[in-house]
This record gives sequence, C-alpha cells and structure tokens, in this order.
Amino acid sequence: MAKCQDVRALTSVLLLCAANLLIPVAIVVFATGFFPYKPFLPGLAQYSDFPEHGDPPPAPFDRLVFMVVDALRSDFVYAPHSGFEYTQSLIRRGAAVPFTAHATSPTVTMPRLKAITTGSIPSFLDVILNLDEGDESSTLASQDSWLAQMKAKRAGKLVMYGDDTWLKLFPDTFDRADGTTSFFVSDFTEVDNNVTRHIAEELRTPDWNVMVLHYLGLDHIGHKGGPRSSNMIPKQREMDAIVERIFHAIETEAHLQSTLFVLCGDHGMNDAGNHGGSSPGETSPALMFISPKFEDFQGKSESPLPPNDEFQYYSSVEQSDIAPTLAALLGFPVPKNNLGAFIVDFLPLWTKNKDKVHILMRNARQILNIVTAAFGSHLFEADHGVASCAEAGTDIEELACMWNPVTQEVSHVETADKFDQEWVFKISTWLRKAQRLMSSMASNYDLRRLVIGQAVATLAVVASIVATGRLLSGNASSLWPIVTISFAYGVMMFGSSYVEEEQHFWYWLTSAWLAYLGLKGSDGLNKKKVFPLLLALVATRVIRGWNQTGQKFAGEPDIVKTFINTNPVLLWSFIVSAYLWVYLELSFGFRDLPDVIRVSGITALVLAAATFKLAFTNEDAPELVVGFLKSALHFREASLVARARAVFIGLAVAVAWQLYVRSWKPLAQRSPRYFETLRYLYIVLAMTQSRATNIPLFLLFNIQLSFLGSLDLSVPEMSTSILLLSYASFFALGGSNAISSVDLSSAYNGVSDFNIVGVGILTFVSNWAAPIFWTFAAISLLLRRLQKKEQNDVGITWGVFVQHIAVQTLFTTVSVAAVMAACTTLRTHLFIWTVFSPKYLYCVAWSLGQHLVVQVGLGVILFWLGQ
Repeated sequence: MAKCQDVRALTSVLLLCAANLLIPVAIVVFATGFFPYKPFLPGLAQYSDFPEHGDPPPAPFDRLVFMVVDALRSDFVYAPHSGFEYTQSLIRRGAAVPFTAHATSPTVTMPRLKAITTGSIPSFLDVILNLDEGDESSTLASQDSWLAQMKAKRAGKLVMYGDDTWLKLFPDTFDRADGTTSFFVSDFTEVDNNVTRHIAEELRTPDWNVMVLHYLGLDHIGHKGGPRSSNMIPKQREMDAIVERIFHAIETEAHLQSTLFVLCGDHGMNDAGNHGGSSPGETSPALMFISPKFEDFQGKSESPLPPNDEFQYYSSVEQSDIAPTLAALLGFPVPKNNLGAFIVDFLPLWTKNKDKVHILMRNARQILNIVTAAFGSHLFEADHGVASCAEAGTDIEELACMWNPVTQEVSHVETADKFDQEWVFKISTWLRKAQRLMSSMASNYDLRRLVIGQAVATLAVVASIVATGRLLSGNASSLWPIVTISFAYGVMMFGSSYVEEEQHFWYWLTSAWLAYLGLKGSDGLNKKKVFPLLLALVATRVIRGWNQTGQKFAGEPDIVKTFINTNPVLLWSFIVSAYLWVYLELSFGFRDLPDVIRVSGITALVLAAATFKLAFTNEDAPELVVGFLKSALHFREASLVARARAVFIGLAVAVAWQLYVRSWKPLAQRSPRYFETLRYLYIVLAMTQSRATNIPLFLLFNIQLSFLGSLDLSVPEMSTSILLLSYASFFALGGSNAISSVDLSSAYNGVSDFNIVGVGILTFVSNWAAPIFWTFAAISLLLRRLQKKEQNDVGITWGVFVQHIAVQTLFTTVSVAAVMAACTTLRTHLFIWTVFSPKYLYCVAWSLGQHLVVQVGLGVILFWLGQ
C-alpha cells in the first residue's frame, strides 16, 4: 500500500514538473506565430520605377537637420507654460509648420523610428527588441528609408549624435556618429550634453547633407519624475535653445540656406511619465518642419494654443507621413515600404500643377504597389467589374473603385489654370484609406504555431490539474477557491476593459478572501481575530488606493498624488519607520555575530540603503526632499552608482554570512529566525529598487502577512492567499497591463553602463518587488507551519512545498492558456496591439519570471535554506 502511494506521489510530481516545463515551450511556440517579422520589399526605390510621370520636380531643400527630442509630447511645445518660447515664436512668424503626429502603439523608440524613417508599420515585436541594446536582428540596413535614399544621393555625409538606437537600426550608414545608450534613465544632463557639444562644429562644416540629433534627457525626466517634474521646464528651455541655435545658423550660414530643419518627438508620455501604450498623451508627439522659406507661403499661426486634454494641436498627421514628405522636400523617391501620405500643406512650395500632381501620384503609385502585392492587381484594372463604390462589398473593392477617378483626372489637373483642390482631396482620401487598409494587415499571424502553442498550453493545464488534484487529494475541498479564481480570470481575459482594469479583480478578491479567512472556522469571528482582521482589511484598503493604475484612470488622484507628495515630512516619517523596522529585525537575526560587528555592520547596511534612497529621491523628485533632509546628505561627492553598489555589496556580504552559518551550524543550534533574516535582507533590496513613495507599502504588506501568520491555514488556503496578495500588490505599486507602466527608474542602480543581464534583473526586481516579497512570505509561512506541527520528515516537509507550487502552477497554466486563447480569438480585434498583445507580454513575465524563476527556482533554494 505504501509503495503504491509512493508511486502515485512520484507520478504527481512528474506531472507537475511536466506542466512547468510545458509553460515556456507553449510561450515560445505561440510567440513565434503571434509576433512574426513582417516581409518587406527589398532594394531602394528609383524614379525610374514610374517612368510615366517623367522627371521629378525640383526639390526646395538639399540638406536636413532632423532633431528628435525623445518623448516630446505635443503640449510640451504648443501649450502655454512651455519652455519652447523661441520655437513658439517661429510658429507665430510662419517659419515653423506645426503638426501633432500620431504615433501608433507600441509607443517606444525603436518601432517609432522605423515608422519615421521608412514610413512603414513596425512589428509589435519591436517593443521587446527595443529593450535589448545588443540586438542586431532589427536592423534596417537592407530596407529602404530616407536615410538610405539620402546616402544614395552621394551629396554629402550623414552624421548622428544621440540615442544609439539609430546606430543599431542603421549600421554603417553614418560617416560620423557618437551614440549614447537610451536606457540610462538616471542621467538628465550628460546624455544631452554629449549631443550638444558636436552641434557648433557640425553647423560650420559643409560636408554633410543629413544631421540627426536625438536628445534623451526629457524622456528620462518623464520616467523619473513625470511630465510635471521640476526638471521638465528647464529641459524644455534647453531644447528650445538648441532650436534657436540651429535656426540662426540656417539663416546666417551660406551653406545652410537650403536646409530643412525637422523637430519632432518619437512618442509622447502619459501622466506617469511613461510610454509604450496607446493613451492620447503617449500617441501625440509634436512635429514641426522649420525653415525661413516657409514664411513665403505659410500663414502665421497662433502659438501657444489653449491646453487640450486629447493633446491634439494644429493638424494631425501620421508619423509614417514624414517619409514621403521628406522625399518630395529633399528630392528622392518615396521609400518602397512606405505607407505614409505626403503632407499636402507643403504643396504651395511648387508653383507648377504638374509638379504637384507628380508628387502625389508617385506617392499613390508607390502605395499601390504594396496594395497589389497583397491583393493582386486585377481589381485596379479598368474592367475590374465594380461599377461604383456603392457596389463595393469590401475595403479593397472600395479602394479600387476610388482609384480610377483619381487617375482619369490627372491630365486635366496638370493643365488646368487653377490647381484642383477637389482632386487633391480625392487622392488624399485614397491615400488615407490605403494606409488604413494596409496598416490593419500589419500582422501576418502563423495560425499553425498559434494552434500548436495553444495545444501545448492546454496540455500543461491538464497536467497541472491532475497533479494538483492528486497531491491535495486529502484536502480537495480547499481547492475550490483557486479553481474558481482561475476560471474567472480566464474568462476575464476575453474582455478588453477587464484586461485594462485588471487590478480591480485582484483588489476585490483579496479583500473578500481575507474577510473569509477571518470569519471561517467553527468559532467564527472571535475576539482574538477581530482586531487583526480589521487591521488587515484597513491595510488592504489603503494599499488599493495608494497608486491609481490601469489604463482608463491612470493619472487620476490617489493617496500618493493627493496626500503623500504634498506632505514630504510624513512620507519620510514612513520611510524612516520602514528602515528602522528592518534594522531591528536584522539585529535579531544576526545574533551569532559579536555585538560590535553586528551593530556596526547592520547600521552601515541600513544607513547606506536609506541614504541612497534619499540621494536618489533628491535627483529623481527633489520636491520630496525637504530642507532638513537635504542637509543630511553628507558625502555629496559619492555618486548614485557608488551608493547603490555599497548597498548591493553589503547585502551580498550579509547573505554570504548567512549561507556560511547554515553550512557549519547544525539545525538544532541554528537561530529560528535564520530564514526571516534572509527575508528582511530581501526587503532592503526591494526598498532600494522601489520608488520612495512606495516604500511605506512594505509596512502594510507586513500587516497582511502578520494576519495570515496568526491563522491556522491549510496549504491550499495559504497558497491562494499568496497568489491574491502577489497580484494585488503588483498593481498597488503602480503596475498595470500597459507597456507604459514598466518602471525603469531603478533599472540602473549600481550600473555605470548598459548590461542587458544586469539591467534586466534590476528592472524585473523593480517592477515585481511586491510579488517577490510574497514569495519570501510564502516560504516563511510554510516553515512556520512545519515548526508548529513539528514535522521533520523530509518527505512531509518537501511535500508541503510541492503542494504550494502545485496550486501556483495550476493558476499559471490556466492564465497562460486563457491569454493565448484570447489573443488567438481576438487577433483581428481593434485593441489587439494596444490591450491584448501587451497583456501577453505581461503574462510571459508573470509565468516565466515570477512563477518559474522566482516561485519555483528561487523558492526551492529558499525552502532548502530555511530548513
């Protein structure tokens, strides 16, 4: 009988292992079908591609200064209280033609630069490649772009200073370049000074025809302090001064007389200062074409304009429209893969009707090549069979029926005395419709891989259900909560609004679950339970309101904005309390050390962590550091990198000592607080990687943990509690299902240069600091449970841990399968790239990072160390 039970247990463990191994397999297979690279037309466009239009019209400009200010949201330039006062004066005099450019999601630098330079629609996969500074697979070296066209003209050199994403996208393109990493978000000044120091010399040098400048400081300020940071207006004034310097050179230097100056943002930012999603602030960067030549035809515009909640100022254009517009203004063929439309505001630069028609028709025929490559050319022939647009049953048929009137009127428009604006409207409408049609086809899903990935995920679900059911066969009644939660969560993944506001699901479930735990049992709510339960529920309610998150109400009032930020003394009282709490706990944990070493060592570690956080906040959000705290910042010559390294080294030494103690001290002589000491060392790391305003939350998490520790919970109940609190705390710290909520502010703590592994780990710890806290808490609760029941048998001990992992795996496999099913079913949904695809990426982080690496991998190590 015992042998049969052993075989059954072994089979269950193997099934559980199989379920966890199938998770990454399913994710990888599905991702390769969901995020494929899109095909493109190779080679450079030539004017000879469309010989029927004859020679190209003369170009009004011969060189280009292309200045990108990263995250330059439209209101930063166009609204009142902007630092771009000189730029606004250029708009008023007509020398600057302003637009709001629409940046499609994902609103991160790499895909936006692809859209700007090629006019094409980038792949959503670029949001991942954008995080890897060493990636070379996303190069545009073989694709047509306005950079490639300007280089092919051989009229001058190409130079670039700033964000090294340009160097990765366009290797061997620039003759002179000085790149800076785009992810070192702690730097507001040097990253821009490194660009500015080259400008004066380049403006005097006549050997170039393209100068690209990409400034990063404004974006970094947004990530660190948000759009209302005290550093924002000074940075805008600094950028405005660069605009003035370049425009003055264009006006005064002979070799720059025919220079086109473009100022734009690659994307905007939301109210939290982040980007990557599809909110109006993120998708509305400023765009301006600047030259003294525009004063001859461009009417004067009002500037600044009244504030606009939708960030729409002046005319709105697509970012992809930049490529064909530059093609006409600088005299080169429209890039082959372009889906942008020439901005008709610039047609007055050409006086001949024939030239204007030439520009628009070449743009239209170039896009027609892409359309016919996808749908065939038969519909666009004269006898295609669609007599009128009223008979058009599909978008492509409607596009085809609109094409003939455009082409038939070309000759008349070219020879007319007055340029036909109605024809311009017709061809512009056709271009926009073709643009929307081809943009909607931007994803060529591999359905076979999607189905295989879904099948593997389903197999993982079945394996986890069977394994969990067997491992908890003696406590099956406790499984109903996790099964119900998993099912409800899976259904919720099919609703875009539920995905956007997922935090409410976890907040309400957590509150209800804690109340249930406090009320359950034969004795109900007795006097011993009532105070801990009320305290836990109050803490949970405060945690819920700490940071406003989600996508619909991001930036709305919350405890941090309305109470904490306005009372910095109170904030630092909480922070000091948190560090004091950790200090006292660590003092108890290191009793094995002599008092002098223990006190001095722990004091040095906690003091280093606290002063780093103070110095970091002084740079990040100086308005939170009041006078007496500023005076406490000694050793000002110590950099933030050095301070962070001191904390990390101190933590490493403390952990190494704990491991050494475990290796030579027998279990009977080891302090029962051994694991708790490791847990509090992690809390020091978590607070180091969290924003100052979020540090008080760890005090509230500890209240919730104390409540759980006071109850006699079964393993499934404990595991369910950890699951709920992990997700609820993730959102409480400001997380969401939007790429824009990824917090990069602490990604470079202790790092002096970009390192994909180091920065990746620090970024994950920063954003998943709370769920990792609850992983440590789970091990702590399991060890306490074993100590209470005095169970020392190895099989029973590890069996408890395996049961915990089984419950977590059950939810993880169901969530992965549900998200995949939602993405597959809704792949043609309007919000597939703005809601469901980001959710898939977060699902990958939760399942691979938090579950497999932290809960399973780190959990095994921690549970072994704690025994």
